[in-house]
Amino acid sequence: MSGRRPNTTPELEPFGLHIRALRKAANLSQEEVAHRAEMDRGYLSGIENGKRNPTLTQLLKLAKGLEVNLVDLINYGE
Repeated sequence: MSGRRPNTTPELEPFGLHIRALRKAANLSQEEVAHRAEMDRGYLSGIENGKRNPTLTQLLKLAKGLEVNLVDLINYGE
């Protein structure tokens, strides 16, 4: 059995961890980022937990909320 959390998508977990790291590095709460990104906090939580696969529109909003450019948002390595 893997260490994966239930109901997560393995391909999305590294991205979610990257988003969480960016948020924490900026010393922002999920609530603050969600407000800035004009998205629901629960949706952001789902992204961070590897449960949501955001659309391009959501990624653009998330980059705005985290105050990073889109390339830095999606360039998280392997």
